[in-house]
Amino acid sequence: MLVLVIFVISYAFTAMVIGDMTLQQSSRVVQMLYFGIAGIAWTIPAGAIIWWMEHGFRISRRQDAD
Repeated sequence: MLVLVIFVISYAFTAMVIGDMTLQQSSRVVQMLYFGIAGIAWTIPAGAIIWWMEHGFRISRRQDAD
């Protein structure tokens, strides 16, 4: 859980800084597109982190069948 919280906070800060530093002179439409995409894009790696938290990392094959 801590990994997910750290990821979301660092992602939000990084996306905000990149958007602010690079898009200051851009139109509002471009800014809205960037922040809209950046606001949704975090869900993909967050989903992978949640999957990892539920299943864990297994190197060997499962010994027990469900």
